[in-house]
Amino acid sequence: MIHIVPSTHFFACASAEGQTPRLSLDSAVLAAGIGHVNLVKISSVIPPGCRFTTPPALPAGALVPAAFASITSPLHGEVISAGVAVAYAADPAHPGLIMEYSASGHKEDIEAIVRRMAEEGMTMRGLEISEIRSLAVQHRVEKFGSVFAAVVLWNT
Repeated sequence: MIHIVPSTHFFACASAEGQTPRLSLDSAVLAAGIGHVNLVKISSVIPPGCRFTTPPALPAGALVPAAFASITSPLHGEVISAGVAVAYAADPAHPGLIMEYSASGHKEDIEAIVRRMAEEGMTMRGLEISEIRSLAVQHRVEKFGSVFAAVVLWNT
């Protein structure tokens, strides 16, 4: 069992093209600065006291928890976007909430959707919000295009 509670989190996002759909996504993750680690998909909780930081140097091959959204498209000219949002609880003794979303469309629309998702998720939990941080990325597809957005958790 894993009992490590992350102490920090950061955003990572990028877009890329590739010769295949898988290479396109791999290129986006690499461009986001986390392409040399093993991402472990998590659900949606920021632990109490987990602080926002700049991305640390992660050891190659490390198992790294992340909540992320991605989308890949082969449709030339299509605009695709991915976004993440973190809603922080007003009471620092309570956890925050991560939401992620990806779809066809512009990043401003995707970011607005993911921010609303974070707000609604906190309301469902009965938690007051101190702030919401969000980030989104978009890409116009040429051959195989991908976008990737993540909230990465780490213990420093």
